[in-house]
Amino acid sequence: MTILDSNVVDVVGVDPTRKVAYLAISDHLQWSDPLDEHLWLLQEKINAYLRFIEGGDLYKAYPSAHDCKCTIELVAKYPLPKKALEFVEQVALVIRGAGFDFAYRVQDNS
Repeated sequence: MTILDSNVVDVVGVDPTRKVAYLAISDHLQWSDPLDEHLWLLQEKINAYLRFIEGGDLYKAYPSAHDCKCTIELVAKYPLPKKALEFVEQVALVIRGAGFDFAYRVQDNS
């Protein structure tokens, strides 16, 4: 799964010891101008993840995620340009406001 599959959760991992459910978004697309379409795809994917968590589907599919803190993580293949970083910072505020965590990283291809 990838960012192009907007209604699919790419990866879920549950760490019962730390009580964290990790939901990863796989973004394999290069960042090219205009950035709006890429940002829109990312926004749609994040919204799908929030629906998955808030609608209870996470806990139906992964019962061990009950009582876990949820972290949505964007895993990008390419470094994020300034506009995308600003977008991600705003997204993080919204997600944290909803009671979840958000992180992003660039995949290490070495």
